[in-house]
Amino acid sequence: MITKKSKIDKLLEQTKDVSKIDKLLEQTKDVSKIDKLLGQTKNVSKIDKLLEQTKNELKLKSCRPKTIKSYVRCLKRFLGEVGDRWAVIDIPIIKKFLLERDAEKLSSSSLNIYLCAIKFFYRHVIGMVDAINIRFIRRRKRLPVVLSHGEILRIVAGIKNVKHKLIISLAYGAGLRISEVVNLQVQDLDFDRELIYVRNGKGSKDRVTILPKKLESDLKLFIEKCDMNEPVFVSQMGGKLTTRTLAKVFEQSIKRAGIGKTASFHSLRHSFATHMLENGTDIRFLQELLGHTDIKTTELYTKVTSKSIQKLQSPL
Repeated sequence: MITKKSKIDKLLEQTKDVSKIDKLLEQTKDVSKIDKLLGQTKNVSKIDKLLEQTKNELKLKSCRPKTIKSYVRCLKRFLGEVGDRWAVIDIPIIKKFLLERDAEKLSSSSLNIYLCAIKFFYRHVIGMVDAINIRFIRRRKRLPVVLSHGEILRIVAGIKNVKHKLIISLAYGAGLRISEVVNLQVQDLDFDRELIYVRNGKGSKDRVTILPKKLESDLKLFIEKCDMNEPVFVSQMGGKLTTRTLAKVFEQSIKRAGIGKTASFHSLRHSFATHMLENGTDIRFLQELLGHTDIKTTELYTKVTSKSIQKLQSPL
């Protein structure tokens, strides 16, 4: 006679493999750890949403991709470290976070980017108009590294690659930023008027600068098979050049030329500005060529022009 299994028998049958149950119990023994992990997962997804909102707000304000990337990176760290405390503006917490970054020996400009990102987040993403009364750190104004005309010629002479030679020559001859060289298109070169149109430069501004006459024939030859909307300079694989690649090209070029100065690609622009002033260019006109919003930025080059120093006489 088959008897109906009792509830107890069924349970015993289901739990026959005790070792498996022990294993499961062992894995889930520390419930608080699991809760903590689940909480972190929820927090991460919340942070991701906030970062996405920030990215969208920055795009709506026509911020450059580089700015968006910097702000999002800074905010990701800020939100990750302060946890749920971001929900209210807590000045001591923000200051503590910035002081910790300062302890990491970050530059004043890097710390200011963190502060800009935090201020933007609270004002434009969260909608908290309360002022974050933390002053930006005053940057120590260093004199720009300027290469002499002779050093520029040595650098260019040592470059065998035609494209690299043109890049370095054009950056110096037109006072272009590294990102402006990367983004330069064929349609931006006006050979008839000897001008270069710099589109969407720093601060999302357009400007016009000079196209060096000495480079005209080489440039025309270099771009003769390109369409008007194509980049002037592309990578070996035909893709877009990166600023990192150009920085490396310059680094190798200056080393090859045997120049010991701690110069960077941007030193070509510094050298352009300084040499233009030395050649008698009006500072207001130079400000337009460089695309400086504030004349004080351009005035910095008056401190490194050799002519202004040579006019002075030592009292000795």
